[in-house]
Amino acid sequence: MPVMGRIRTQLIKRKTHELIREYGDEFKNNFEENKKLVEKFANIPSKKLRNIIAGYVTRLTKTKEEL
Repeated sequence: MPVMGRIRTQLIKRKTHELIREYGDEFKNNFEENKKLVEKFANIPSKKLRNIIAGYVTRLTKTKEEL
C-alpha cells in the first residue's frame, strides 16, 4: 500500500518552480538557508506560505542531487 504524501496547491508548485528556474544554483539542501533565500527572492505575504515553499524547494533540490 503506497504512503500518501502532502498535497501542495498549484500556487505553491508554480511559485516554487519559478524560483528554481530563476535561482536554482542558489538553493541548498538546508531548509533554514532556503527559507532566507525564498524571503529574499520572492514577495511572499505570509510566513506559513514562505515555509511551505522553502520546504518544497529543499525537497526538490535533495531529489535532484540524488539523480
